[in-house]
Amino acid sequence: MAEPDRADPDPEQAWDGPRQPWLLNGDCRGPRHRSLLLEITTRAVFPTVLVFSVYLLLVGHYGPGGGFSAGLVAGLAFVLRHIAGGGGDLGSGRAVRPPTVIGAGMAVGVVSALLPLAFGLRVLESAKLGAALPVLGAVEVQTSLFLEVGVYLLIVGVVLELLRSLGSGIERDLEESGERARQ
Repeated sequence: MAEPDRADPDPEQAWDGPRQPWLLNGDCRGPRHRSLLLEITTRAVFPTVLVFSVYLLLVGHYGPGGGFSAGLVAGLAFVLRHIAGGGGDLGSGRAVRPPTVIGAGMAVGVVSALLPLAFGLRVLESAKLGAALPVLGAVEVQTSLFLEVGVYLLIVGVVLELLRSLGSGIERDLEESGERARQ
């Protein structure tokens, strides 16, 4: 039998913490609609998929990847989490709302597109920045990476917003059909 949900002292800080051992949010679905195997697998795979999406973001200039594909991979991780845990897992307890992520992505993209104008370059012109770091040695970064980060944030925010808006309707329909079946 599952443990009862513990009250979180600060929901803004612990929105992603498990409510029960190795499970997603415990009160999201009835026992008939839950898959323990999917929930446990999602809990294990979710961070790995997010790290892979960051890898795709960083190597996108030199090979397959970039902000769009990395954002889609991260978005798919959130979709998997939504499927496993329902709308309660991605619900209102988040510290950052999807419109904020979308706005941040748009802002980073616009600033990175227009910033070259301040240096006498054309819009979206890319340059190579380098720095010597003590532990890592010489590190070079293309400035177009900042545009890719903006696209990444935009895509992740759009996927989260779609999950919030469409997913809440699906959850509501499931609840209504369950109530009708009980009557």
